[in-house]
Amino acid sequence: MDITAPYAGLTPDVILNAIDSTGLRTDGRLLALNSYENRVYQVGIEDEKPLVAKFYRPARWSDAQILEEHAFTAELAQREIPAVPALVSGNSTLHAFEGFRFALYGRRGGRAPELDNPETLEWLGRFIGRIHAVGATAPFVHRPVLDIASFGEEPRTYLLENDWIPADLCDAYASVIDQALEGVRDCFDRAGEVRSLRLHGDCHPGNVLWTDDGPHFVDFDDARMGPAMQDLWMLLSGDRPAMTRQLSDVLAGYEDFAELDRREVGLIEALRTLRLIHYSAWLARRWGDPAFPAAFPWFHRTKYWQDQILQLREQVAAMQEPPLGPL
Repeated sequence: MDITAPYAGLTPDVILNAIDSTGLRTDGRLLALNSYENRVYQVGIEDEKPLVAKFYRPARWSDAQILEEHAFTAELAQREIPAVPALVSGNSTLHAFEGFRFALYGRRGGRAPELDNPETLEWLGRFIGRIHAVGATAPFVHRPVLDIASFGEEPRTYLLENDWIPADLCDAYASVIDQALEGVRDCFDRAGEVRSLRLHGDCHPGNVLWTDDGPHFVDFDDARMGPAMQDLWMLLSGDRPAMTRQLSDVLAGYEDFAELDRREVGLIEALRTLRLIHYSAWLARRWGDPAFPAAFPWFHRTKYWQDQILQLREQVAAMQEPPLGPL
């Protein structure tokens, strides 16, 4: 399969026939949902509620890695934690059809959480604490670890060695990204050895759907081993006093179910920096997929890289400040 256009053969007929191959009967209704890494669709089912079908990006995850993610979300759901598990059909949650691998999910609605509400943050903290209490009971065997090498050093090398940075900005970008990675290493060194556990991995507000009954967590596609703070820091925004208040609200719920090593608070800006670097390399690697230039037209422009240099400089300064607190 051509990895530069991995979904070229994923036509509506292929999608519907793939789902029919599991024993379900589709009714022809098909709605593309917002997703770039994978392709996700709401699919009508005869005499049943619609389902959500996720077609995995070829060559990204192994079958074992996908099934490990499915097992984790199933474990959470069995413990009444509001994660959305893949459905079992034919004794498996992972299916294949004409070169594509896919999974089916129940459709869940919801709205974005109100992160300016302390009660919402505490509620989110409780459920993330429950996720982490389960995540700490056993490690992933097949899925990767969030570390400086994979989220910082390797993406840096990829960007600089493949001519993604405009020539007139290359030296400035190389200098600031090296300073940023040094700051990341210093943050991790100061924190010392922290526990690594199974995480959601990409717990930004877009992956939390809120209803009157509270939150539920979707898209565990980036689940991996890593520090607990990775699932918490993306709920924080604003200046230091605002983030301190927000983190206190989150931890008020979180620590009902899991204990956070306070040294991890010093990793917030380091993790933010790694995400910033990793995101640029992710866009670069996916640029051959036609969906990416259409969705992110600004990526190849000089202004994007000027902004990245500025943001990385800000992160260098932020990582030199004391951790948030007191909490």
